[in-house]
Amino acid sequence: MKTLHKLIMVIALAIAMPAQAQTADEILDTYFENIGGKENLKAIKGMKMTASVNQGGMEIPLEIYQMSDGRQATVIKLQGQEFKQGVFDGESLWGTNFQTGKAEKSDAETTANFKLNTNDFPDAFLDYKEKGYTVELMGTETIEGTETFKIKLVKEPLTIEGETVEDISFYYFDAENFVPLALESQINQGPAKGQMQYITFSDYQEVDGIYMPFSMSQGVKNGPSQPISMTTIELNPEVDEAIFAFPEEVTDK
Repeated sequence: MKTLHKLIMVIALAIAMPAQAQTADEILDTYFENIGGKENLKAIKGMKMTASVNQGGMEIPLEIYQMSDGRQATVIKLQGQEFKQGVFDGESLWGTNFQTGKAEKSDAETTANFKLNTNDFPDAFLDYKEKGYTVELMGTETIEGTETFKIKLVKEPLTIEGETVEDISFYYFDAENFVPLALESQINQGPAKGQMQYITFSDYQEVDGIYMPFSMSQGVKNGPSQPISMTTIELNPEVDEAIFAFPEEVTDK
């Protein structure tokens, strides 16, 4: 009878905790296989996304550029004007001041932190060990009725106000399709400092053999968020180098 009881317990545990048999690396391997393969991702040298963000009911068009050498830029079209944010030319980080319309460079600390994250193109988990990152499977969690694997990603530490701070994110992978459904990470600067940033991913579509999310939302966990919808995603596009260049100030003669 004791033997039978133990057998029933073993079977019950096996049924109740199938997800625990997975390792973080096995989940990531399945993820890369499902979205198109590591080699296809490594072949991406650049990306252009045409999108729109919903701001208070108003759709604002965006163009987002990301290059494998770290350069990136977000171009915002607003009321007939063009603003650039998060522009990185490989050395300098800059953006347009919405009040003055002038380009302004970020401080050295912010630029250095931003430069660290350029290692994440086209995917933070791709060759993560070579980047000095670590991953850990934290278990499973249900996100809006869907069972997910919760994976902790620890990247290179950041410097915030002169202090070294861990850069930790938590990704939630759909336990059935093995694609990220959500990402959360602590906000280290600004008015929302100490709160958790929360990003969701959905509507995965194929682009040149690789599946990518065409719908996202970004905000504070358990708070308001901004929906972002992708219209098109182009891989390895021809990009005007001037997009990343800090504009020369025009002076009156």
